[in-house]
Amino acid sequence: MAKKYQTYSIIIPSFNRSEEIRDLLHSLDDLNFPRDRFEVIVADDGSTDDTKDVVSQAQKSVSYHLHYVSQKNQGPGAARNLGMQNARGDFFIFVDSDVTVPPDWLREIDRALHEQQADAFGGPDTFRRDFPALLKAINYSMTSFITTGGLRGKKGKKIARYYPRSFNMGLSRAVWQKIGGFSSLRHGQDIEYSHRILKSEAKVIFIADAPVFHKRRTNLRRFFRQVFNWGVARINLYKIDDQMLELVHALPALATLFVLLVLLLAMVWPATRPLFWLTVGFSILLIVFSMIDSVLKYKEIKPALYLPVVIPAQIFGYGLGFIYNYIRRVIFKKGAKIGFYKNYYK
Repeated sequence: MAKKYQTYSIIIPSFNRSEEIRDLLHSLDDLNFPRDRFEVIVADDGSTDDTKDVVSQAQKSVSYHLHYVSQKNQGPGAARNLGMQNARGDFFIFVDSDVTVPPDWLREIDRALHEQQADAFGGPDTFRRDFPALLKAINYSMTSFITTGGLRGKKGKKIARYYPRSFNMGLSRAVWQKIGGFSSLRHGQDIEYSHRILKSEAKVIFIADAPVFHKRRTNLRRFFRQVFNWGVARINLYKIDDQMLELVHALPALATLFVLLVLLLAMVWPATRPLFWLTVGFSILLIVFSMIDSVLKYKEIKPALYLPVVIPAQIFGYGLGFIYNYIRRVIFKKGAKIGFYKNYYK
């Protein structure tokens, strides 16, 4: 259970993300929280850029305890494990290198953990007003109920079990000592870890008032590869424990199959073309509704103009990854497929 005045270790896995690390470390220096109650650990996964120098410079200027530890290209899960092994806090918090935090972020986490006596938590990700239009469009697609059903954490009722995600999650030292560290999975390791936290009967809460500003991927190609990997990862998670696959997780794959089937039938069987045009019309209405909702949310038009590309990229990217790995692992009983392994951090 969360105790009053507990200390926190904020762990950041990183690989060749020195500019992101610089921004994140600066935002952590603006936290409205006692400096003797938290430390920051950059767990570097063998970067070849100037990450070490960036951290070294930050150690001279920030007002909190900042540590640098490194390993040789073992993956983000192993980097987080390295961070936990070197942490001194009562509670471990993970954030990704491509986020920044608002000043009250840690104070809200501390308040919620104490008030609800929780053992672990997850928090939301959102956008900053100065994000470029494409990143706002990706943020909309990744957080909208239309495309995710609130799976990444929202207030109110969820349509599937909520799993804290590693861009903004934490657990107590006691839970870590009970369940161990992250697995060797390249993609989806945070979901698998959250699943073990939940199975340990730890009390897990969602802290809606502790968001991080998530920059995400910087172009459509990287975004597509990311969501494709998530589709692949969902089947790998299912093969570990079938409780990690719910019907809602298959909806993008079912939508992808439906669209492909309708398109094929329209080409070879003219009688099905009304169904094709009905599908096109429904898709246009869905995207137009999303664009209007985006304009109301961001109070600007530019992010909405990306949604006709971003939303299909998310749905079909995830759906194709899911279908591909389902056929490979479930139907043909082949070994694990990890997606774009060499380009995990890109």
